[in-house]
Amino acid sequence: MAGIPSSGFSSSGFSWIQIARLGLVQTALGAVVVLITSTLNRVMVVELALPALVPGALLGLHYAVQTLRPRWGYGSDRHGRRTPWILGGMAALCLGGFGAACATALAETRLAAGMGLAVLAFLLVGMGAGAAGTNLLVLLAGGVAEARRGAAATIVWVMMIAGFAVTAPLAGHFLDPFSGARLMAVSGIVSLVAFAVAALAVAGIEGRTSAPTEAGAQKAPFAAVLRKVLAEPAARRFTVFIFVSMLAYSAQELILEPYAGLAFAMTPGATTTLAGLQHGGVLAGMLAVAAVTAGIGGPVLGSLRLWTVAGCLGSAVALLAIAMGATLGPDFPMRAAVFALGVSNGVYAVAAIGSMMGLAGDGGAAERGTRMGVWGAAQGVAFGAGGFLGTLAVDLARLAAAEPAQAYAAVFTAEAGLFVVAALIALRLAPPAAGGDALARTARFSLAFPAEAEAGSAHGHAAR
Repeated sequence: MAGIPSSGFSSSGFSWIQIARLGLVQTALGAVVVLITSTLNRVMVVELALPALVPGALLGLHYAVQTLRPRWGYGSDRHGRRTPWILGGMAALCLGGFGAACATALAETRLAAGMGLAVLAFLLVGMGAGAAGTNLLVLLAGGVAEARRGAAATIVWVMMIAGFAVTAPLAGHFLDPFSGARLMAVSGIVSLVAFAVAALAVAGIEGRTSAPTEAGAQKAPFAAVLRKVLAEPAARRFTVFIFVSMLAYSAQELILEPYAGLAFAMTPGATTTLAGLQHGGVLAGMLAVAAVTAGIGGPVLGSLRLWTVAGCLGSAVALLAIAMGATLGPDFPMRAAVFALGVSNGVYAVAAIGSMMGLAGDGGAAERGTRMGVWGAAQGVAFGAGGFLGTLAVDLARLAAAEPAQAYAAVFTAEAGLFVVAALIALRLAPPAAGGDALARTARFSLAFPAEAEAGSAHGHAAR
């Protein structure tokens, strides 16, 4: 591929098999993350009787470290290859995941020592997930043909969900009867298997070339490259889009189920099924975009910008419907509205990720990793802040609202407004350029930072 000598793949881009192999890295990443965000969270709160704030603060460290994503992307830009950064990140993630399990077991008898080790482990988890996730998406951005980007984003997301789906029940089976030793054993095995899968998945895909994409980029210091990226109007606009849309996406995570219980008198079991329904909608939306963009394509139905805007506006409409549902009472089709929200979220997410794969090379392939890192940092900060700000906004609104449901409705309305703003920003993103290198000319949320998004989701449901 012209201009990208370090990629080591054919000019036609990655094959479907190669894309699926890279998706296995997200499967491995998800397998480690699910133990940290759900199992360890539950053990700390239930078995150790610690305040829910403790695992919440530890997960917050994971998000705080995401601000270093631009530096990790720059590192791979400088050295020209992504595979070492992916493997190094997975090694750190797996070591951190095992360390977190050891810390939790240690806290049973030595709380202070266990919490100290947990802080180090969660920092390692954040660094590992950030380095591996960022550079995996950079590798995909440089190797996936334009027509396959929507489908590729869906494949990566679905395979990450598979990591959750397979690991959670298997780990749960072997954790009973629970003990600290069992927890460490299960976590250790999962971490070893996850790293082995990731290593085999990336083997040979990138090629052996190690020269940086542009000689000048190797000499430029990180601060100069970061300033260059942030000075690019398209990259800066996309950064704002990611932050605003992810803030809207994550703010509803911790308030949807309580709202359903207050406004519609749903039982805990019924509200839990809403979460599954929403995630099912997300998957349906992603599969729909993948099928249309890869199967039909064309200048209209193949436009990822169009699907991004449609997903944002659809999410806004669904949130407004949910907000107004409280006034309609039990007759309101809450399940249908939540499913519609999930579908719209899925459409927005997969289209935005596919768009980011193109925009990452816009302005110069030498800074592709740094750009992806900037967007990953924006996503991580927004997702980490969204859940907190959503719950804080509800508490503040309840001070003025006559009924609790009205406070939730006000926050859902505000989130809908954020999605509308995100749609307006997306309309200003550059569409794919005609001609030239398609891989470097297309105008994400992140499935990047998918692991972070699903990590927050798993943590939110476990905390409930």
